Amino acid sequence: MTMIAGALTPMLAGGCVNVTAPDKPIVINLNISVTQEVVYRLDGEAKSLIQSNPGIF
Repeated sequence: MTMIAGALTPMLAGGCVNVTAPDKPIVINLNISVTQEVVYRLDGEAKSLIQSNPGIF
């Protein structure tokens, strides 16, 4: 048992981790571009109906 305790002692006392907050705030710059393209196709009969009756809509 003393052999195990002797082996673990340097491992427990060996390392130290320091965590500090940054001096300046963290800035995340998101340049997002959203584009939308709408494609529509009309049936030939519907297209001619709309052209002959422009006030329908």
